[in-house]
Amino acid sequence: MIVYKSKDEIEIMREAAQIVSRTLGKVAEAIDIGVTPLELDKIAEDYIRSQDAIPGFLGLYDFPNTLCISINEQVVHGYPTDEPLKDGDIVSVDCGAIYKGYYGDHAYTFAVGNISDEKKKLLEVTHECLNIGIEQAKAGNRIGDIGFHIQQHAEKHGYGVVRELVGHGIGQTMHEEPQVPNYGRRGRGKKIKDGLTIAIEPMINMGTERVTYLDDNWTIVTADGQPSAHFEHDIAVIDGKPEVLSTFKYVEEALAKK
Repeated sequence: MIVYKSKDEIEIMREAAQIVSRTLGKVAEAIDIGVTPLELDKIAEDYIRSQDAIPGFLGLYDFPNTLCISINEQVVHGYPTDEPLKDGDIVSVDCGAIYKGYYGDHAYTFAVGNISDEKKKLLEVTHECLNIGIEQAKAGNRIGDIGFHIQQHAEKHGYGVVRELVGHGIGQTMHEEPQVPNYGRRGRGKKIKDGLTIAIEPMINMGTERVTYLDDNWTIVTADGQPSAHFEHDIAVIDGKPEVLSTFKYVEEALAKK
Protein backbone atom coordinates (compact mmCIF):
# COMPACT_ATOMS: atom_id res chain seq x y z
CA MET A 1 0.00 0.00 0.00
CA ILE A 2 1.28 3.46 -0.92
CA VAL A 3 1.36 5.92 1.99
CA TYR A 4 0.66 9.39 0.62
CA LYS A 5 2.06 12.27 2.65
CA SER A 6 0.55 15.58 3.73
CA LYS A 7 2.39 18.81 2.97
CA ASP A 8 3.41 19.02 6.64
CA GLU A 9 4.91 15.53 6.47
CA ILE A 10 6.70 16.42 3.25
CA GLU A 11 8.31 19.42 4.94
CA ILE A 12 9.73 17.15 7.64
CA MET A 13 10.98 14.82 4.92
CA ARG A 14 12.59 17.78 3.20
CA GLU A 15 14.50 18.52 6.41
CA ALA A 16 15.59 14.87 6.65
CA ALA A 17 16.71 14.89 3.02
CA GLN A 18 18.63 18.14 3.50
CA ILE A 19 20.51 16.66 6.46
CA VAL A 20 21.61 13.85 4.16
CA SER A 21 22.54 16.40 1.48
CA ARG A 22 24.71 18.35 3.90
CA THR A 23 26.27 15.08 5.08
CA LEU A 24 27.26 14.27 1.50
CA GLY A 25 28.72 17.77 1.34
CA LYS A 26 30.94 16.88 4.32
CA VAL A 27 31.96 13.69 2.53
CA ALA A 28 32.77 15.75 -0.59
CA GLU A 29 35.07 17.98 1.48
CA ALA A 30 37.01 14.98 2.79
CA ILE A 31 37.07 12.47 -0.06
CA ASP A 32 40.48 12.22 -1.71
CA ILE A 33 43.31 9.90 -2.64
CA GLY A 34 44.52 8.07 0.47
CA VAL A 35 41.38 8.68 2.54
CA THR A 36 39.71 5.51 3.77
CA PRO A 37 35.99 4.76 3.50
CA LEU A 38 35.89 4.21 7.26
CA GLU A 39 37.14 7.77 7.78
CA LEU A 40 34.31 9.05 5.59
CA ASP A 41 31.84 6.90 7.52
CA LYS A 42 32.92 8.47 10.83
CA ILE A 43 32.56 11.99 9.39
CA ALA A 44 29.04 11.16 8.21
CA GLU A 45 27.87 9.59 11.45
CA ASP A 46 29.21 12.46 13.55
CA TYR A 47 27.56 15.07 11.36
CA ILE A 48 24.17 13.35 11.22
CA ARG A 49 24.09 13.03 15.01
CA SER A 50 25.06 16.71 15.36
CA GLN A 51 21.84 17.58 13.49
CA ASP A 52 19.59 15.84 16.03
CA ALA A 53 19.12 13.03 13.52
CA ILE A 54 19.94 9.32 13.50
CA PRO A 55 21.97 7.50 10.84
CA GLY A 56 19.34 5.80 8.72
CA PHE A 57 21.43 2.87 7.49
CA LEU A 58 23.25 1.95 10.70
CA GLY A 59 21.58 -1.25 11.91
CA LEU A 60 18.98 -1.25 9.13
CA TYR A 61 18.67 -4.92 8.08
CA ASP A 62 21.77 -5.32 10.32
CA PHE A 63 23.92 -3.12 8.07
CA PRO A 64 27.03 -2.23 10.13
CA ASN A 65 27.72 1.36 9.01
CA THR A 66 26.34 4.83 8.37
CA LEU A 67 27.34 4.96 4.69
CA CYS A 68 27.17 2.50 1.85
CA ILE A 69 30.42 3.07 -0.05
CA SER A 70 30.72 1.25 -3.37
CA ILE A 71 33.90 1.57 -5.44
CA ASN A 72 34.36 1.08 -9.18
CA GLU A 73 32.65 -2.23 -10.12
CA GLN A 74 30.71 -2.23 -6.84
CA VAL A 75 27.15 -1.17 -7.64
CA VAL A 76 25.62 -0.57 -4.19
CA HIS A 77 25.65 -1.73 -0.56
CA GLY A 78 29.41 -1.77 -0.20
CA TYR A 79 30.39 -1.29 3.42
CA PRO A 80 33.26 0.99 4.45
CA THR A 81 36.72 -0.52 4.88
CA ASP A 82 40.16 0.76 5.84
CA GLU A 83 41.46 0.37 2.28
CA PRO A 84 42.60 3.85 1.09
CA LEU A 85 40.95 5.32 -1.99
CA LYS A 86 43.11 5.42 -5.11
CA ASP A 87 43.60 7.85 -7.96
CA GLY A 88 41.08 7.02 -10.68
CA ASP A 89 38.45 5.42 -8.41
CA ILE A 90 34.79 6.28 -8.72
CA VAL A 91 33.01 6.01 -5.37
CA SER A 92 29.27 5.80 -4.86
CA VAL A 93 28.31 7.12 -1.44
CA ASP A 94 24.75 6.35 -0.33
CA CYS A 95 23.52 7.90 2.93
CA GLY A 96 20.35 7.90 5.00
CA ALA A 97 19.14 9.83 8.04
CA ILE A 98 16.08 9.74 10.26
CA TYR A 99 14.74 13.11 11.41
CA LYS A 100 11.56 13.47 13.47
CA GLY A 101 10.60 9.94 12.47
CA TYR A 102 11.06 10.34 8.71
CA TYR A 103 13.82 9.12 6.42
CA GLY A 104 16.03 10.92 3.95
CA ASP A 105 17.96 8.80 1.42
CA HIS A 106 20.40 10.25 -1.07
CA ALA A 107 23.45 9.20 -3.12
CA TYR A 108 26.25 10.66 -5.23
CA THR A 109 29.09 9.04 -7.16
CA PHE A 110 32.41 10.84 -6.67
CA ALA A 111 35.52 10.92 -8.83
CA VAL A 112 38.78 10.43 -6.88
CA GLY A 113 41.74 12.20 -8.46
CA ASN A 114 41.91 11.85 -12.23
CA ILE A 115 39.42 9.39 -13.66
CA SER A 116 39.26 8.09 -17.22
CA ASP A 117 37.11 9.72 -19.87
CA GLU A 118 35.01 6.55 -19.95
CA LYS A 119 34.25 6.86 -16.25
CA LYS A 120 33.50 10.59 -16.63
CA LYS A 121 30.92 9.79 -19.29
CA LEU A 122 29.34 7.09 -17.12
CA LEU A 123 28.93 9.56 -14.26
CA GLU A 124 27.49 12.24 -16.55
CA VAL A 125 24.97 9.91 -18.18
CA THR A 126 23.87 8.39 -14.85
CA HIS A 127 23.29 11.88 -13.44
CA GLU A 128 21.31 12.73 -16.57
CA CYS A 129 19.25 9.56 -16.07
CA LEU A 130 18.33 10.77 -12.58
CA ASN A 131 17.14 14.13 -13.88
CA ILE A 132 15.22 12.49 -16.72
CA GLY A 133 13.49 10.17 -14.27
CA ILE A 134 12.55 13.04 -11.98
CA GLU A 135 10.91 14.91 -14.88
CA GLN A 136 8.52 11.99 -15.33
CA ALA A 137 7.39 11.92 -11.68
CA LYS A 138 4.36 14.13 -12.26
CA ALA A 139 0.71 13.60 -11.51
CA GLY A 140 -1.08 11.62 -14.19
CA ASN A 141 2.00 9.70 -15.28
CA ARG A 142 2.68 6.17 -14.08
CA ILE A 143 5.68 4.70 -12.29
CA GLY A 144 6.64 2.86 -15.48
CA ASP A 145 7.17 6.20 -17.24
CA ILE A 146 10.06 6.96 -14.88
CA GLY A 147 11.87 3.71 -15.57
CA PHE A 148 11.15 3.77 -19.30
CA HIS A 149 12.84 7.12 -19.83
CA ILE A 150 15.82 6.25 -17.60
CA GLN A 151 16.32 2.99 -19.47
CA GLN A 152 16.06 4.65 -22.88
CA HIS A 153 18.69 7.23 -22.02
CA ALA A 154 21.14 4.77 -20.47
CA GLU A 155 20.85 2.17 -23.23
CA LYS A 156 21.26 4.84 -25.89
CA HIS A 157 24.81 5.18 -24.58
CA GLY A 158 25.37 1.43 -24.53
CA TYR A 159 25.09 1.06 -20.75
CA GLY A 160 23.40 -1.65 -18.69
CA VAL A 161 20.48 -0.80 -16.39
CA VAL A 162 20.49 -2.88 -13.19
CA ARG A 163 17.27 -4.90 -12.80
CA GLU A 164 17.67 -6.46 -9.35
CA LEU A 165 17.82 -3.12 -7.49
CA VAL A 166 15.26 -0.35 -7.75
CA GLY A 167 14.13 2.95 -6.29
CA HIS A 168 11.34 2.99 -3.74
CA GLY A 169 8.76 4.87 -1.78
CA ILE A 170 10.09 6.54 1.36
CA GLY A 171 8.63 7.99 4.54
CA GLN A 172 8.50 6.68 8.09
CA THR A 173 10.26 3.59 6.81
CA MET A 174 13.19 3.51 4.41
CA HIS A 175 11.54 1.27 1.85
CA GLU A 176 7.85 1.80 1.16
CA GLU A 177 5.63 1.07 -1.80
CA PRO A 178 5.87 1.61 -4.69
CA GLN A 179 9.01 0.11 -6.12
CA VAL A 180 10.51 2.47 -8.71
CA PRO A 181 12.50 0.47 -11.30
CA ASN A 182 15.03 2.16 -13.57
CA TYR A 183 13.61 0.24 -16.52
CA GLY A 184 10.13 -0.58 -17.75
CA ARG A 185 7.30 0.32 -20.07
CA ARG A 186 5.59 3.67 -20.28
CA GLY A 187 2.01 3.78 -19.11
CA ARG A 188 2.48 0.84 -16.71
CA GLY A 189 2.48 0.73 -12.92
CA LYS A 190 0.83 2.82 -10.24
CA LYS A 191 -0.54 6.20 -11.24
CA ILE A 192 1.43 9.11 -9.80
CA LYS A 193 -0.50 11.64 -7.72
CA ASP A 194 0.01 14.34 -5.11
CA GLY A 195 1.53 13.22 -1.82
CA LEU A 196 3.68 10.50 -3.38
CA THR A 197 7.21 10.46 -1.93
CA ILE A 198 9.82 8.32 -3.66
CA ALA A 199 13.55 7.84 -3.99
CA ILE A 200 14.64 7.74 -7.64
CA GLU A 201 18.07 6.13 -7.97
CA PRO A 202 19.50 5.05 -11.31
CA MET A 203 22.18 2.36 -10.99
CA ILE A 204 23.90 2.25 -14.36
CA ASN A 205 26.70 -0.10 -15.43
CA MET A 206 29.30 0.58 -18.08
CA GLY A 207 28.81 -2.96 -19.39
CA THR A 208 26.26 -5.66 -18.69
CA GLU A 209 23.21 -4.99 -16.54
CA ARG A 210 23.87 -8.26 -14.68
CA VAL A 211 25.14 -8.15 -11.10
CA THR A 212 26.33 -10.59 -8.46
CA TYR A 213 26.84 -10.59 -4.67
CA LEU A 214 30.20 -10.81 -2.96
CA ASP A 215 30.74 -13.31 -0.16
CA ASP A 216 30.09 -10.61 2.47
CA ASN A 217 26.38 -10.87 1.48
CA TRP A 218 26.15 -7.09 1.19
CA THR A 219 28.28 -5.78 -1.64
CA ILE A 220 26.74 -6.04 -5.10
CA VAL A 221 29.13 -5.88 -8.08
CA THR A 222 28.82 -5.90 -11.85
CA ALA A 223 29.03 -9.39 -13.32
CA ASP A 224 31.66 -8.32 -15.86
CA GLY A 225 33.81 -6.24 -13.49
CA GLN A 226 33.14 -2.97 -15.29
CA PRO A 227 32.39 0.23 -13.33
CA SER A 228 28.95 1.27 -12.11
CA ALA A 229 27.52 4.65 -11.06
CA HIS A 230 24.65 5.58 -8.74
CA PHE A 231 22.87 8.89 -8.12
CA GLU A 232 19.77 9.34 -5.98
CA HIS A 233 17.30 12.06 -4.95
CA ASP A 234 14.20 12.11 -2.77
CA ILE A 235 11.13 13.39 -4.63
CA ALA A 236 7.69 14.55 -3.51
CA VAL A 237 4.80 15.19 -5.87
CA ILE A 238 3.30 18.55 -4.91
CA ASP A 239 0.56 20.32 -6.87
CA GLY A 240 1.04 17.82 -9.66
CA LYS A 241 4.77 18.36 -10.11
CA PRO A 242 7.91 16.61 -8.86
CA GLU A 243 9.79 18.53 -6.20
CA VAL A 244 13.30 17.45 -5.26
CA LEU A 245 13.66 17.36 -1.47
CA SER A 246 17.40 16.61 -1.47
CA THR A 247 20.10 18.62 -3.26
CA PHE A 248 23.58 18.22 -4.71
CA LYS A 249 24.34 21.88 -3.89
CA TYR A 250 26.55 21.09 -0.90
CA VAL A 251 28.50 18.46 -2.80
CA GLU A 252 29.04 20.77 -5.75
CA GLU A 253 30.14 23.66 -3.53
CA ALA A 254 32.66 21.44 -1.75
CA LEU A 255 34.05 19.98 -4.97
CA ALA A 256 34.35 23.44 -6.55
CA LYS A 257 36.73 24.48 -3.75
CA LYS A 258 39.15 21.63 -4.46
